[in-house]
Amino acid sequence: RILINAKYRRLVFSFLMALLMTFIMSFAITFLNLGFIDEFIYKWITAFIKAFFIAFPAVFFVAPFVNKLVDILIKK
Repeated sequence: RILINAKYRRLVFSFLMALLMTFIMSFAITFLNLGFIDEFIYKWITAFIKAFFIAFPAVFFVAPFVNKLVDILIKK
């Protein structure tokens, strides 16, 4: 089991959230736009890589705000 220092929690969370979301969403959007064409895998992976480099910093900077918003919305 890999243990990462707790001080990197936000970074690890952002990386994994962006990785999984862009993997799923780029697949879905590529499929919806193109269907299963001959170059599907290439186009999907290309879209995934581009999306990840946008999503990772977006999640890193937006997640703390979303957590605060959820704290406001949830009854304690």
